[in-house]
Amino acid sequence: MSDSIIEIKNVNKWFGDFQVLKDINLEVQQKQKIVVCGPSGSGKSTLIRCINRLEEHQEGNIVVDGNELTEDTKDIEKIRAEVGMVFQQFNLFPHLSILDNCTLAPIWVKKMPKKQAEELAMAQLKQVQIDDQANKFPGQLSGGQQQRCAIARALCMQPKIMLFDEPTSALDPEMIKEVLDAMVNLAKQGMTMIVVTHEMGFAKEVADEVIFMDEGMIVEKAKTNEFFANPKNDRTKLFLSQIL
Repeated sequence: MSDSIIEIKNVNKWFGDFQVLKDINLEVQQKQKIVVCGPSGSGKSTLIRCINRLEEHQEGNIVVDGNELTEDTKDIEKIRAEVGMVFQQFNLFPHLSILDNCTLAPIWVKKMPKKQAEELAMAQLKQVQIDDQANKFPGQLSGGQQQRCAIARALCMQPKIMLFDEPTSALDPEMIKEVLDAMVNLAKQGMTMIVVTHEMGFAKEVADEVIFMDEGMIVEKAKTNEFFANPKNDRTKLFLSQIL
């Protein structure tokens, strides 16, 4: 038995005639932190969106915590309950308070009693250091606070895996650190994480492995120290020389 919590084998995906993922193979172990980097349009976001079936892959296999992603909606629901996702945009409901944004899914999807959901939400908001904002509405918060709320909301489903799709790319520079700090804290607690990001300082601090994607392929995958100190592929070298 492998202790992989995510297994991706020979995955291919097209948008019309355009192949966006090409023969992707990846295993993620429990508690592993993986950073995915690469130029725009390289397939990074599509890859992690396939892991919880926000995008459908046409060929290959994706198995998450023992459940294979197929057409079966029951399996998809099971996987989504275990996989939290944080996007570039915060996707908070503007008409609901921060607390209500966080309790919505536990109450409706997990049938959790309201009081229990609120206690859980407050604990997660405290973890990302915005519990004092619980009764405000998203529009009253800064971008960094809204993104931290989005992280807390995902954690309220008590997921086994967290996916982050460029979570700081829509933020002003001074707000990026507070979001990355919340993610570092989460990593230290042993959460399995896949993070698509250009924040290489975060990658160096947190990632066990770094993956470089280009033109829909995994071009290079290495332990973090090795990736930065000794990149093998010319495309990786060029990318790192431009970004570091």
